[in-house]
Amino acid sequence: MRWLTFDALGQRELDAWHRLRAGNPALDSPYFHPGFAAAVHESGRTVHVAVDEDGSGEIRALLPGHREGSTLRPVGWPGADFQGPIVQAGESFSPLGLLSGGVRSFEFDHLVDGVGEFEPWIQSRRVSPYVDVSGGLDGYLARATKSGRDNMSQARRRTAKAERELGPVKFQVDVVDEDLLRQLVELKRDQYRATGARDFFAEPDRLDLLRRLLHTRGRDFGGILSTLHAGENLIAAHFGIRADSVLHWWFPVYAPEHSKLAPGWMLLRELTIAAPSLGIDRIDLGRGDDEYKRRAKTGDSTVCQGIVTRSSSRLALRKLGDAVVAGAKNSPLAPGLRRVVRGLRNLGR
Repeated sequence: MRWLTFDALGQRELDAWHRLRAGNPALDSPYFHPGFAAAVHESGRTVHVAVDEDGSGEIRALLPGHREGSTLRPVGWPGADFQGPIVQAGESFSPLGLLSGGVRSFEFDHLVDGVGEFEPWIQSRRVSPYVDVSGGLDGYLARATKSGRDNMSQARRRTAKAERELGPVKFQVDVVDEDLLRQLVELKRDQYRATGARDFFAEPDRLDLLRRLLHTRGRDFGGILSTLHAGENLIAAHFGIRADSVLHWWFPVYAPEHSKLAPGWMLLRELTIAAPSLGIDRIDLGRGDDEYKRRAKTGDSTVCQGIVTRSSSRLALRKLGDAVVAGAKNSPLAPGLRRVVRGLRNLGR
């Protein structure tokens, strides 16, 4: 296995990337498209790519990631909701092969399930809900749970209420506007502060990444910014990435002063209606058991958490950190405990 920075990849490597991804339905998420790795690399976070070749020199697998000391993490970490090697369906991949060139561990938290060679290092699994939107709203309603149908019906009535109370409702499904993107990020950062969650945008390269994706307008990959206004008020927005017929629901947000309208559901309904015009058949909602995801989903995939390492002490530290996280989820001390977990993981690098 050899290592290259993303900008050192030649046409041979990029052609292999596209070929391998196209031959594996499990890799249809936009996170596996080379356009995502390119945007991350160009935003200032160096992307290293492991290139695995067979005995004849044919490229059989690639894995992009970030090297922090001796630890390798998937490209886009900690904002990548699907991770794993770019490999032909049914072909093997050696995780221990990643432990070369100074890399002592590979840490993952959204590994697509089914890559059997990772099994010894998987420590937990979690569901990642999705919404099948083929056929638009009618198609969704035919597949949705009663809860999903009820919430979509309520979203229609609340849209009418917003019209009466705030002014005309305007939905923009795919708008290239950096000012609206900044408003979305500001609302998201307010949400992080209010909930005590880690601020994804505390690092300046993260906003630059979204800007680059916003202006990526390829036919098979790019960013999508969707907004919902009522009168002059931005009541909900979403920024995601799409590859072919899959859209990833990445940064949804709503204005808290309008929370009684459930504007997130209003936005999701409008996006479901617009999906056929975008060529979107599935919206991946990302890992988590949020109530709206449980209500909206039409199905689940599975993602895995763990660490590939030859060090028993690193495995022990990771298990300890995971145990603390599990115990802290419903604790009022959760923000402080999360800092402890980050410290434990840093010790293991």
